[in-house]
Amino acid sequence: MQTESPPPSTPRHAKSASEVAVRLTKLSRERAWNVYTDIAWPEALSGERYCMAPELMSVWGTEYWDTLTEEQRLRLSLYECANFFSLTLQGERPLVAGLSDRLYSKRVTPEGTEYLHHFLDEENKHMVMFGMFLNRYVGKVYPEKKVALERTYAKGEEEVMFFCKALVVEELGDYYNIKMMNDARLEPIARELNDVHHRDESRHIAFGRLHLSELSAHWLEQWDDEVRTRVQTWLAQYLKASWADFYNPSMYRDAGLPDAFKLRTAVMAHPASALLRNTASAKLVRLFVDCGLLTEVPAL
Repeated sequence: MQTESPPPSTPRHAKSASEVAVRLTKLSRERAWNVYTDIAWPEALSGERYCMAPELMSVWGTEYWDTLTEEQRLRLSLYECANFFSLTLQGERPLVAGLSDRLYSKRVTPEGTEYLHHFLDEENKHMVMFGMFLNRYVGKVYPEKKVALERTYAKGEEEVMFFCKALVVEELGDYYNIKMMNDARLEPIARELNDVHHRDESRHIAFGRLHLSELSAHWLEQWDDEVRTRVQTWLAQYLKASWADFYNPSMYRDAGLPDAFKLRTAVMAHPASALLRNTASAKLVRLFVDCGLLTEVPAL
């Protein structure tokens, strides 16, 4: 990818993001799908299967899980799934806007721009897909909780932060997608949406990882210690805040569970929940450390 200054040299054995974009464009064309005709939506969910894998639910492994009846677990799984799909949808909205802003800019090569068109198309279809599930079976989309604050950026800082945010949304979501797309305990439509999303996201992640690595290599050496520390601190906080959204008190209330905020606090602090967060984040955190965007593994 091109930046405002010449990018760093790429090792001979490694492919650049632009080279990979050519292959990803070909795959996106070959695997194109129609969000309106390629998914068979049932009239209603059975209510007898999980919508979220139990091991991925926020209360799994805690003492609270043992107090729930099977009926309560199934109902909670619907709202945990609704929260997960809402987080993905809400995370993809600014991603689509940011990708659109980068089309045909000098920051992106022609090969990269061609792939970004497919990237945008696929992300838009994901939002439609998750929105259809949520409106059909839950009746709402959980609102965005993060608030964007006005601030000034060093040169290249906003660009790096944008692709960090994109990877956080995509990689955490993909960890869940992979775990659920073949899980026979789940409602078939939940499995299908996880599968469809993973197939596209695997390409998005491949591109995003390479592009972020190139951006980091270019900008980190140009920033002073203050900017580097600011980005590293922000990224650790952003990861932690992103995980906090997985413990939405609204989903507990909607599932009919009492003391939603007290429950949220308890399960977030539980060692089983911390284990899931750290396991699901491991590959992503390792990338950030390797890129120099984190100096150590943050407490999640």
